[in-house]
Amino acid sequence: MRYAALLIIVVSVMSCHNSIKLAVPDAFKQQASMQHVSGARGNKMSFDNFTTSKIRRGVHVSYPGWGRGFLLENLLLNEFGIQKNEIVQKEKAKFRYNLSDGKTAIEIYADEKQVTKKLEYKLTGGSGIFSSYERTQQYQYVFSASISGDTANGGKSWDLLMTNIYDRKKENDHSIFTILKQEDNGLATNGRDTIYIKGITTRKTELSNGKTGQMPFAMLTGYELSTSGGVIGIIDLIDRNIWFYNELDAAEKLNIAGIATAILARKVHDAKW
Repeated sequence: MRYAALLIIVVSVMSCHNSIKLAVPDAFKQQASMQHVSGARGNKMSFDNFTTSKIRRGVHVSYPGWGRGFLLENLLLNEFGIQKNEIVQKEKAKFRYNLSDGKTAIEIYADEKQVTKKLEYKLTGGSGIFSSYERTQQYQYVFSASISGDTANGGKSWDLLMTNIYDRKKENDHSIFTILKQEDNGLATNGRDTIYIKGITTRKTELSNGKTGQMPFAMLTGYELSTSGGVIGIIDLIDRNIWFYNELDAAEKLNIAGIATAILARKVHDAKW
């Protein structure tokens, strides 16, 4: 059952991959400038007058955790040819790099952690794609980064935190198949100023003949960066662009660039466009 559902999702994504676009509001476009990021999701990025150093990555690991045992339940379930297991998967990664606008440089240190817990029901004597069924119970993703400026010249350090957390029991979710929300939201702050980060998703697709359609689930396409005064930046994950509000000064633009490149450099939560 889970493989059949996954196949439908994969086919849907592949069929409309090239027709998904991030919708940037026209009102913001008129007050902003777009920069395409060369090398996004690689080990070095550049755009406009910005350049990163080589992105130095720690070990990116994915490993199983300890799952609960269901000894008493399985004594009964085994009589019906069913085995119940808890599957725990953990993944983590770290990276660091410098970002310069040609005059000033900042340092970015980032850390990603992800934990997924699933219940698996498996036919003890079966094989093939319909012999097992998995149901997500808990999911936790945490991305943090430290963006350090030149404090000697008045620069401020920023802390970035983004999370995506799901708990079936707490959310009272009784659905058979669970497609986790892709968007992870968060903020960046220097202790005085705060930039809010909100995921942008879409279900809309556009075909080559101009017709539009709907995907069966929402897909993450980018992030909106805003302050109490409004939107100041947009990160386009699909075309790998960064939109900067035109009224930003050099220091503010460098901070936005630091946040955006950190998000684009992630490997655990990678949109893989």
